[in-house]
Amino acid sequence: MQFDRHRSANVISWVISPVVVAPLAYLCIVMFGYRDDAARLAYISVLFSASILAPMLLIYGLKKIGKVSDYNISFREQRFLPLLVLVAVNFLGYEFMQQMHAPRFLGGILLFNAVNTVLILLVTLQWKISIHLFTFASSAALVFLQFGAQSLWLLSGVPLLMWARIELKAHNFMQTLVGSILGFAVMYLELKWWTGL
Repeated sequence: MQFDRHRSANVISWVISPVVVAPLAYLCIVMFGYRDDAARLAYISVLFSASILAPMLLIYGLKKIGKVSDYNISFREQRFLPLLVLVAVNFLGYEFMQQMHAPRFLGGILLFNAVNTVLILLVTLQWKISIHLFTFASSAALVFLQFGAQSLWLLSGVPLLMWARIELKAHNFMQTLVGSILGFAVMYLELKWWTGL
């Protein structure tokens, strides 16, 4: 059977998408890193609401009313409103975490998701960065911070996802590369600083 590059790239792009990757990272961090915390399911609920439920409902609604052309929001000009709403959602999630007296690391995830979404928003005003790669790399940084160097194998998925996004003509090489480097670096540095306070 002939290898279908476009279909394979599309599958990879959906499987390693922000609404899949981030929640999986959160699930691993909470269920293995905080397994003795009785409130761990509440933490998961807040993290999942901010990373899956809100983005999916928002994008579905915007697609339904014609504000975005596709579920990946391929056009840079259409990204401003969804990103702005996600900033608010993550700040709200952070406030929920504060009220629950969640571990500082978990609250920091939502706080810096909001901060980093603002960063992506500012970049998006001038240039199209890969949110797929940014999210994947920042999720890898979170897992690395929680579990150490043995989790760095996750970064082997970066070239595969870069290929998929480029093959689909969603991004060029620099947009995927910058998304990867920036995603890992900012999340790592922010949470390293945050947890050290």
